[in-house]
Amino acid sequence: MRTDRPDGRKRRWRQHKIDRREELVDGTLAAIRNRGAGAGMDEIATEIGVSKTVLYRYFSDKNDLVHATMQRYIENTLMPRVYGAISLDADEYQLVRSALSAYVSTVDEDPEVYRFIMGNGSGDQSSLAEFEKLFAEVVSVVITDRATEHNLETEGALLWSYVLVGGIQLATHWWTTNKSMSREQVIDYLTMMTWSAIEGMARAGGSRTIFNEQPHVLPTATAAAGPDA
Repeated sequence: MRTDRPDGRKRRWRQHKIDRREELVDGTLAAIRNRGAGAGMDEIATEIGVSKTVLYRYFSDKNDLVHATMQRYIENTLMPRVYGAISLDADEYQLVRSALSAYVSTVDEDPEVYRFIMGNGSGDQSSLAEFEKLFAEVVSVVITDRATEHNLETEGALLWSYVLVGGIQLATHWWTTNKSMSREQVIDYLTMMTWSAIEGMARAGGSRTIFNEQPHVLPTATAAAGPDA
């Protein structure tokens, strides 16, 4: 009786293609850091030391290359740092600040790559959407765990997480193209906004009913310590 076996050559070719794509993505990241976020396929190919034909042999078009580059950056650079910060054994305020610092600092340390993958005009944003979804779900788990410890309601945890993640991502993206603030100022203001939101939710016990029943009047500002740094 004949037993069909996987074609070893096809399997090796598939693995070769995967390995070669990864090499070209690494080369693309290096090219963007050298040439800037606006680098086109010709510039990327030249920087890597291959022809554009070679790039198109492994990537169907620029969108495909951008998608692969985005996945590599998110999975190998951005998410590990954010996950590490959000997993610290620290109080709630320090968790908020450390996670924001990790995100903003990572973006600021590799701005050309960030601008390339976030603002390239690619029609395929599935990697970014998946990153935002994963990030929001992780934040939701942390909020739920900490809220439970403080006997707060957690029905809105996932919604709050999407609001926080979406707002932080959009604000950071704006900042990469408008450096009117220092990194520390951005972290301070994002922390102020995020912590104030979390503190407000805790004050209402996580309950929308209690929140709706509370008076909502802006407090009187405390005396400023001095001008912003």
